[in-house]
Amino acid sequence: MSQIQRSPFQSAFYVANTMEIFERLAWYGMYTLLASYIMTPTTQGGLGLGNNERGLIMGVVPFFLYLFPVISGALADRFGYKKMFLLSFTLMAPSYYLLGYVTDLASFMSVFMLVALGAGIFKPVVTATISRTTDETNRGLGFGIFYMMVNIGGFLGPVLAPIVQKNYGWEWVFIFACIWISVNFIPALFFYKEPERHADNKSLKQVFKEMQQVLGNGRLALAVVPLLILLVSDYAGFISDGKVTVAIAAALIIIAVVWDIAVSKANTKEEQSKWYLQKMRIGNKPFMTYLLIMTGFWTVYLQIFITLPVFIRDYVDTSDLVRGLHAVSPWLHDVFTAINIDTLTSEISRLAAQFNSVDLLQSQAAIKEITNTLSSLDVRVPKQVLIDSFTQLAQQSHTVEATQAISKELAEQWANDYRQMNPATILSLDFLMIILFQVLISRFIDKFKPLPTLIAGTAILSFSMLINGIGHTFIFGGLLVATSVIIFAVGEMTASPKSQEYVASFAPADKAAMFMGYYFVSMALGNLFGGLLSGWLYDSITVKLDNPALMWAIIALLGAVTCIALYLFNRRFVDELAQQQLEQAQAN
Repeated sequence: MSQIQRSPFQSAFYVANTMEIFERLAWYGMYTLLASYIMTPTTQGGLGLGNNERGLIMGVVPFFLYLFPVISGALADRFGYKKMFLLSFTLMAPSYYLLGYVTDLASFMSVFMLVALGAGIFKPVVTATISRTTDETNRGLGFGIFYMMVNIGGFLGPVLAPIVQKNYGWEWVFIFACIWISVNFIPALFFYKEPERHADNKSLKQVFKEMQQVLGNGRLALAVVPLLILLVSDYAGFISDGKVTVAIAAALIIIAVVWDIAVSKANTKEEQSKWYLQKMRIGNKPFMTYLLIMTGFWTVYLQIFITLPVFIRDYVDTSDLVRGLHAVSPWLHDVFTAINIDTLTSEISRLAAQFNSVDLLQSQAAIKEITNTLSSLDVRVPKQVLIDSFTQLAQQSHTVEATQAISKELAEQWANDYRQMNPATILSLDFLMIILFQVLISRFIDKFKPLPTLIAGTAILSFSMLINGIGHTFIFGGLLVATSVIIFAVGEMTASPKSQEYVASFAPADKAAMFMGYYFVSMALGNLFGGLLSGWLYDSITVKLDNPALMWAIIALLGAVTCIALYLFNRRFVDELAQQQLEQAQAN
């Protein structure tokens, strides 16, 4: 059997991939450190917030980031891709810069939302460019290459950001993100050639009408959106009584059902054209079902960024990775595991003064605060060593100069003996694996159908979550967690590009950006549920019950449920989607 001759890629394909590298470099340089930044004490330049706030920030803001493409993708089809690229960079560049200078929850979320708006404009346009500049002969390879480019930026971001943070401070992490986004103005202005589009003559009314045909009508949105707002409000503590939340949710559902019954008598065409006289209606049922199932996939997937960095910091001894890196290359060891001695000295002095009169043998809260503070500086000191050292400080530090001298001596000793690998550096293995092997795996899975491939990839992701659950119980905990990240990468390489390719395969030619925008609905919900679930699970099970293995088992179970749902979808809806594709082909 002769192989199909692949078409060459258009120039816009390469320009879009280049811009994707820099956008991802900015995002992941910030995002892989974000969980740590949120919980880093203010004395070190962090926000100094807790797990619930971490879940709120990393759930709600990215939710809107991935929801914006529903609108921005449609607008790009209407007004042009190049204009939307420039608008997105104009929003993101100053917002990244400002993130490093806001210090409270409300301000941070507000500025972060501007970053989300810019990124939400960028995402569907860049993926639609890939879709519009590929065809049936090269689409699978094209999306594989695109996903590799995503991960070049994704690899460089978490590798460079910890180095920047340790040497220059947290604000420079955000300044560099601003710089990377600003670079993208050059290819967007001078090298990007607008792909052929088919929606130039459509009115906005027609564009939004087509959106309803896929997502659903206004009545459905009016029922779903308040429930999501209620969920976030309850999580954020705006509603103090859970019974009140349940009562409001029940009332909203009852109102929606009664409304549907009341408008069921609207029979005339004029009456049915009015949104408030329509029953709740889902648009493209198979596609929306697919997106809801993919919400489970993204909820599991995102735990590597939302939960794993904090888990590594709090529970996993990664000194084995530090020793291994030193054995391979002392220079790489010094670059990637450097400890800022001045900052560590300052924090030891501050903690010594704060707990000078506290009996650490009797105060678990004090030990926990000291441990968390040191862990945020990539130092993990055994409990007894902490107690002995701070007791020595209390006994011998009669002057500020003496405290500083002993603190510096301890800082140098601990940096040498108890140095840890930064969680972001471990996460960079995921991106490195994808850079090295994505094209190879894309070529291999190109011959398999998308949905079975998705199931296999999701199962691999879930297995990696189970491995995380035992990472803190092994002597070589760092190596085990690093192995889980590598296994995770295999699952990601298998599933994620296929999920986008699947959408591109049946998206109508004149609605490519719009359908790629709909794809991000699943990622929006995955971010929302993933962030809220992470904050709740970590606080309730990992911290209060001291059972991180159970937390990871619950996450893995969600992945297994997603696999089953995809299997059932494959049996129920795949023929209907194939029929839709056939009808579209005949219409064209």
